Amino acid sequence: MTRISLALLGAGRIGRTHAATIVAVEGAQLSAVHDPVRENAADVARLTGARVADVHDIMNDPQIDGVIIATPTDHHAGQIEQAASSGKAIFCEKPIDLDRCRAETAVARAEDLGAVLMVGFNRRFDPSFQRLREVVANDGIGTAETVIVTSRDPCPPPIEYVRRSGGLFRDMMIHDFDMVRFLLSEPVVSVFAHGASLVDPAIAKVNDIDTATATLTTASGALAVITNSRRATYGYDQRIEVHGSKGMVHAGNPAKTSVSIASSGGLTSDAISDFFMDRYADAYRIELQTFCTLIRGDEEVDYPAGRDGVEALRLADAAVLSLASRSVVDVTSV
Repeated sequence: MTRISLALLGAGRIGRTHAATIVAVEGAQLSAVHDPVRENAADVARLTGARVADVHDIMNDPQIDGVIIATPTDHHAGQIEQAASSGKAIFCEKPIDLDRCRAETAVARAEDLGAVLMVGFNRRFDPSFQRLREVVANDGIGTAETVIVTSRDPCPPPIEYVRRSGGLFRDMMIHDFDMVRFLLSEPVVSVFAHGASLVDPAIAKVNDIDTATATLTTASGALAVITNSRRATYGYDQRIEVHGSKGMVHAGNPAKTSVSIASSGGLTSDAISDFFMDRYADAYRIELQTFCTLIRGDEEVDYPAGRDGVEALRLADAAVLSLASRSVVDVTSV
């Protein structure tokens, strides 16, 4: 098996997750890491054996096959273009940019140069969600008619993160927009969104919301309803249900163990995960394994490409417009 040499741009929380995951991916190694905060890069280097390097050195190193972009969002598009021009395969965290036009420009540049560009929609790689999609795709429930997606975080992120995140639709619900597209494999034609700040008054002060719903209509008329909340007192709540003409398929929350206790007081079980990195540990590993397979080019794999990142961002933009106008938004007009 060809050994894949990777570089990491950004050694914050998600960057560290990817760094730790690479260590566990067969046939891959993290060769270089960059972060403006040198201590962050040094920490990752100690964990993985990678060297600390600047972006220019990484892009010009012919031994590096691919880059993982886990920097702040306003760096993503430019670094995609740099990596594509340097002949590197690219894995970029979502969103590609908060400005969809800028995201489209970066994706087009990568396509023109023939660069592999994979977007970090990790939920596509969750084994339960992959199985759910397999059931839908293989006519296990007939024609899909409704999708219900629930995504709730245990608590809001720091307010400074919220301030620069681009808002709940572009930062949080963008994963769910992508999942609807992934599951139904057809265009979404309209979006109707509602939102409120019910969890933390500080979020409203930076012009964002922490609670939202969106109803999506697809080209065939199927409906998807997404609910998001920045607060779930019982853990990290991630569920999907698809109902069709022949039945229903559901993926729920895995508990920390499968143990349940029955007594006169009722039936109890262990809690669900309270951190997204625990909930999606398998998904992150499979995601980076897929990226390495793409780089090798020895087999075809399904993955979220640059255009998927742009289309999910288009739905997020439509949701922003819908919330502001309190009306249904035609996606083709966005």
